[in-house]
Amino acid sequence: MTATAAPARPPATNLIGLTKTDYKGLESTLCAGCGHDSISAQIISACYELGVRPERLVKFSGIGCSSKSPAYFMNRSFGFNALHGRMPSIATGALMANHTLFGIGISGDGDTGSIGIGQFKHLMRRNVRMVYIVENNGVYGLTKGQFSATADLGQEIKYAGRNELPPIDLCLEAIVAECGFVARSFAGDPKQVVPLLKAALSYRGTALLDIISPCVTFNNRDDSTKSYAWGKAHDERINDFTFVPPQEEIRVDYAPGATETVELYDGSSIVLKKLDGSHDPTDRYAALRLLEEAREKQQFITGLIYVNGDRPNLAELERLGDTPLVAYTPAQVRPSPESLEKIMAGMK
Repeated sequence: MTATAAPARPPATNLIGLTKTDYKGLESTLCAGCGHDSISAQIISACYELGVRPERLVKFSGIGCSSKSPAYFMNRSFGFNALHGRMPSIATGALMANHTLFGIGISGDGDTGSIGIGQFKHLMRRNVRMVYIVENNGVYGLTKGQFSATADLGQEIKYAGRNELPPIDLCLEAIVAECGFVARSFAGDPKQVVPLLKAALSYRGTALLDIISPCVTFNNRDDSTKSYAWGKAHDERINDFTFVPPQEEIRVDYAPGATETVELYDGSSIVLKKLDGSHDPTDRYAALRLLEEAREKQQFITGLIYVNGDRPNLAELERLGDTPLVAYTPAQVRPSPESLEKIMAGMK
């Protein structure tokens, strides 16, 4: 009796006929266990499930570990890697030239909260239609782990010492700047990240997602067995190079309304609290109170913190209509010689 091979099962496709592979990117070069890679995976899932057409999406980033992330998702999409802290300007220009595109900006807590804080605030107030993701780990991972503006008060890092300054809360800054969609989550909680990403991609203005993503390399203490100090103290070198040991990604799974203490690799911990149905995200003052109470209790509030669907976005304020500026011909956008002569005559 001859066995017949079962027919190959066709890959699953989404609403527009694409497979999940069509939304993937290059292989990551980030540290093993980095939460940034989990965020990239959740972006892939959200865009695939929503049926976002990759060619209609533009990726933006600045400088830092987080700014490498766009290479790891949506390989068929356009992308622009800007200068440190300048991603919002590039995104604003591109999305005003073609306001029919989707925009995803990936930034870090240093790229956003330090050198880029001014541009961040103006992007929030202008309400450009894009998703702004902050991969927040409290350190400059690309330049050996100095404190960023979101580092916790009292946090200790070998090369930077003890942080004596209070952190900037990027969600609070966004709400104060009138951002209409503000959420916070944890990289190791994909069950929450994906729905928030879907909601953010469906929002018609600027949507901020502050995603806590612990650094497995630098955000640790000298006495930790996972730290560089401990490794060097017990190391017998045969080569003079640095190696970052892989770590398992930190993942959590807890119910709405619950509080979860997450142990980090350095022996320290953070307290996560998932919002339940008692919070009204349409109440701006309730959102501000919620963030202040979380700061006092040293908690990370996760979930949709604030949403306002009534704010017009920048393209609507500028009355750009249905046709993007990039589609106009030079003759349509360039003043005629006669109109220029009239303007110059009026200046004499």
